[in-house]
Amino acid sequence: MAGQTETVLNAILSGIDRGELNPGDPIDENALIAKYEVSRTPLREALLRLEAMGLILRQPRKGAVLFKPTLEEFLAILEVHARLEGQAAGLAARRISAPAGAQLMQIVDACDTHARDKGDGDPDGYYALNLEFHKQVGEASGNPFLLDMIKMNARKLLAYYRARYAYPDAIAQSAEEHRQIAALILSHKADEAEALMVRHVQFDRVTVMDLLAKLG
Repeated sequence: MAGQTETVLNAILSGIDRGELNPGDPIDENALIAKYEVSRTPLREALLRLEAMGLILRQPRKGAVLFKPTLEEFLAILEVHARLEGQAAGLAARRISAPAGAQLMQIVDACDTHARDKGDGDPDGYYALNLEFHKQVGEASGNPFLLDMIKMNARKLLAYYRARYAYPDAIAQSAEEHRQIAALILSHKADEAEALMVRHVQFDRVTVMDLLAKLG
């Protein structure tokens, strides 16, 4: 039973991470039961856990839907998420190892190459590189509990970050900021790395309103 619950839970989380599930999308319980050959009890247990994470909402007589933030909810989540990402960058600046630093620069170079060669094209491809950059910074912080908190909050906003890269020049700006953040981390400038990461992750209110409208 526990294994079935984990199977469904991970399937939904992977769907969020890959952009197959977006804010407001319904969770098709019957389709999940059929696809993963699980019973309804572990499915419901998985949905309860996702609800506790704040990733889905269960509505009476309507079933479960993926969490879709209001403007104020978006801004509140973003405020917390930016601080968590900033803390990870600050810790990484104090703790990053030489091999981890080399890996970080490889992904920074990949972001630069994508921005140079593809411009505003292939935003989904760049978004995958962006996720890897933030994952490496989080891992370099040396704090797995912080990394888990970042992942949980990020999943509430992933669709909006992905949509942001469809805007003109957003990819080039992001790639440049990645290089600046990495340079501060590798120079062990913790306070500056934290502050720049917070600014990098934040959106202004107008951009948030645009993204909410874009995704309906």
